[in-house]
Amino acid sequence: MKVKLAYGKSGLAVEFPDDWDVTVIEPRFAPGLADEAGAIRTALRSPIGCEPLATIAQEHLAQKGGGTRLRVGIIFSDITRPAPNHIILPALLAELHAAGIQPDSITLFNALGTHRPNTQAELRAMLGDDIVRHYRVEQNNAFDPGTQANLGRSSRGHDIWLNRSLLECDLKILTGFIEPHFFAGFSGGGKAVMPGMAGLRTVLGNHDAEMIGNPNATWGVTHGNPIWEEAREAALRTNRSTSPTGLFLLNVTLNRDKRITGIFAGDLDAAHAQGCAFVRRTAMVPVAAPFDIVVTTNSGYPLDLNLYQTVKGMCAASQVVKPNGAIIAAAECWDGIPDHGLYGKLLREASSPRELLERIHTPGFLEQDQWEAQIQANVQLKADVYLHSAGLTDEQVARALLKPCRDIEATVTELRQRIGPQARICILPEGPQTVAYLQS
Repeated sequence: MKVKLAYGKSGLAVEFPDDWDVTVIEPRFAPGLADEAGAIRTALRSPIGCEPLATIAQEHLAQKGGGTRLRVGIIFSDITRPAPNHIILPALLAELHAAGIQPDSITLFNALGTHRPNTQAELRAMLGDDIVRHYRVEQNNAFDPGTQANLGRSSRGHDIWLNRSLLECDLKILTGFIEPHFFAGFSGGGKAVMPGMAGLRTVLGNHDAEMIGNPNATWGVTHGNPIWEEAREAALRTNRSTSPTGLFLLNVTLNRDKRITGIFAGDLDAAHAQGCAFVRRTAMVPVAAPFDIVVTTNSGYPLDLNLYQTVKGMCAASQVVKPNGAIIAAAECWDGIPDHGLYGKLLREASSPRELLERIHTPGFLEQDQWEAQIQANVQLKADVYLHSAGLTDEQVARALLKPCRDIEATVTELRQRIGPQARICILPEGPQTVAYLQS
């Protein structure tokens, strides 16, 4: 049996004997739309739960008495996400310009959350040279309180600090793509605002040990999930205008070829709910029993750029691995651990996953990136985790509390010999793009 794993830009082929008990679980394939830009245009003109975007923009223009004082903010995903910004933004901008909105009224906001700023070369690759040249692009800086404004406390008791320039916009358009998310239920929706455009204080509150540890903070759960609900609440707080609305969503879904398969535009709640339902049908797969060994990925480029992001793939595998089983994650990690942020530091300072968890759960402990370390540690308490990565040395992998794996086939063979010929093996070639779950 030959399987191609999503790994970096080119993929990675693995092969196992046909007489082994191997199950391959992938998303239900949805073909890409024939005319992606045209489909986006149609969705903007016939949105879900609200007026067409052009109508909303013209109503804002009328309220302002002309275009010079109107401010439109468009939030886009950063380099860690495969959102097709180069397709979404030109179609979106064309619709706004046709409605009378001038380029100097528009700011494009890079929803970094606590990630590093993207380089100019990365921005040009993501957005296109023309967009970077002709529009103002602002990258969220979660670490500079001077760029943020406070919107009060959330219903969970966390202060909501968001990018001030975004809040000053009359019309805010949230873009991105929807996929299963390991603690927010699904991506897209309000996540563009929080954590995307939030301050560090707000991200730390939303991602603290108690929130991450909530049993509803998991794949495929929205309502009842405290992380998703607080992100939605923060996004809705930014809507300063109800007639016309000051908030518009444009989310897409993607297949394994990174082609657009669905477009969900309009009201934040209604459009996101339809997009999540679509993804649930295509990406969430029930299985009857857990597996001894699970081989997973982190969906290839760009999501497998570093180990921090690869925790998603580990977590997807943990849903269907047996207690004391084994997970092998394949991720290129060309961006390293990475060097920025505190995730690597948290791992290096712990002698074991259990010690790491104990530290994170210490009263008063709150550090950037602890959420990723917390989830990794929880996965490791359930199963051994091996990492195959061209971008990290064996020493780096070991210091990250993981087991190095230079040859996936050899590692699986060794594990199977240890378990016995009855060993059940699962392969998730697309990693967290497929969420397998136990039917019980």
